[in-house]
Amino acid sequence: MLEVLKALADPCRLRLVAVLLRGEFTVQELQRIFNMGQSRISRHLKILTDVGILSVKRQGTWSYYRAGDDNPFFRGIRPAFDAGLEKLPDHHDDLAALALALEARRKRSQEFFDSHARQWDRLSRTLLPVPDYLPALLSLTPEVDTLLEIGVGTGSLLPDLAAKARTLIGVDHSPAMLDEARRRMGELGLNGIELRLGEMTHLPVADGGTGCVVTNMVLHHAAHPQEVLKEIARVLRPEGVLVLADLSRHDREWAREQLADQWLGFEEEELSEWLQGAGMATLELQRISGSQGQEEVVLIKAVRSA
Repeated sequence: MLEVLKALADPCRLRLVAVLLRGEFTVQELQRIFNMGQSRISRHLKILTDVGILSVKRQGTWSYYRAGDDNPFFRGIRPAFDAGLEKLPDHHDDLAALALALEARRKRSQEFFDSHARQWDRLSRTLLPVPDYLPALLSLTPEVDTLLEIGVGTGSLLPDLAAKARTLIGVDHSPAMLDEARRRMGELGLNGIELRLGEMTHLPVADGGTGCVVTNMVLHHAAHPQEVLKEIARVLRPEGVLVLADLSRHDREWAREQLADQWLGFEEEELSEWLQGAGMATLELQRISGSQGQEEVVLIKAVRSA
């Protein structure tokens, strides 16, 4: 108790915890959010991490900090702590700076995909090869009235998904990618597929508007994966299904620059934790391994709570 109270008895550390309760950020991002030097930020992060208020997740050479649950006393005072954050003098300015940091992640991703739309299929296949997991993904995807694919890219999965739903909606944040998807649909003679411009965290779909959501190798491009899963839960009807395919945790650091990856894959445990936090229960989880040089893929089927 005393260690936690000492750690929190500093205005800067209070501000840090307030921001890290809302997402995971690197030291470099926190420097920009708070306009502070690296040594000062790192010193405060170490104090908070040592007592279990924060936890750190390392991905390659980057370290992401977030508010943790390791300290039982901090867990106990969280409701009162959260209620008091609004009274911090710099809280609203910090939240505005946090929003700019997330927007910088999102903008970088959109600019990359707009620039590489025509080459994307080749780039994704050759630079970061994965085993053939699509048959398993499709087998997990139920037949529903309305199906939503998030991050349609060039539309490579849409023909298979069209057989699963009466109404198929595809969303992507890159206009250039949507143009490629429309061109592909035209060449295949597929009609009636709705392609919409939108963000993963602000989907252009009504509450409970779909019976199934498919995210295929998309979440590792998200600026804030937890918020994406919460948004997916919003658009799913009660007992609607999410089918998620993504990379297992890997250490190919170059993927951040060459493929605009925000995250170097995910651990199964953190995906399950985030799904639970979004109000979804994991029904099935598979790990698909490939040959040498191929990255493992995690496949999850989850259902939104009734």
